[in-house]
Amino acid sequence: MVDWDVYLVTQASLSAGRTTDEIVADAIDGGVGVVQLREKDRTARERYELGLELRERTREAGVTFVVNDRIDLAQALDADGVHLGDDDLPVPVARELLGDDALIGRSVSTVEDAQEAASAGADYLGVGAVFATGSKDDIDDEEYAIGTDRVAAIAEAVDVPFVGIGGITAENAPEVVDAGADGVAVITEITRADDPAAATEALHSAVEQGR
Repeated sequence: MVDWDVYLVTQASLSAGRTTDEIVADAIDGGVGVVQLREKDRTARERYELGLELRERTREAGVTFVVNDRIDLAQALDADGVHLGDDDLPVPVARELLGDDALIGRSVSTVEDAQEAASAGADYLGVGAVFATGSKDDIDDEEYAIGTDRVAAIAEAVDVPFVGIGGITAENAPEVVDAGADGVAVITEITRADDPAAATEALHSAVEQGR
């Protein structure tokens, strides 16, 4: 059973000089439910070596571990699954390669994309960017934010669980969950926090408040 409440996407370059392993350890102490290995600016080998550490740490803690984009890395690391975007291999291909037990996620921003991903066999969705965000170069402006009305429309349209992502903080997380998200996915709200464990706990409280 996956705990969707707080979903951490890792990125060392956004971690205030701390290592991803340190951030993940603190987030686990704070009760994170899912950790996604992202690290867009690292080589495949570097992500693999980091992933070995994170796989061991998350397995010991009973935390779900997924890999961003790379099905091959997910296989090599014996991850619980993979999270795919528009430019990655299709969901059915990931399912064929990873098997029926793998957790396969898909990033979407429209009702149509959400329905298509669910029909293709995605186990969960990452919906966003809900609010403006600074963690991706291509969605750092208000015009790219889909807002909570879209979150609500997607909640009405699909039956698979999903997390809202993009510009989410402990302050606005309740409205994302109230709109229908099963949890929230963040990068900087945890990675840049002075106390990542406390930040994770605050997000948990915010998700509960939204319910």
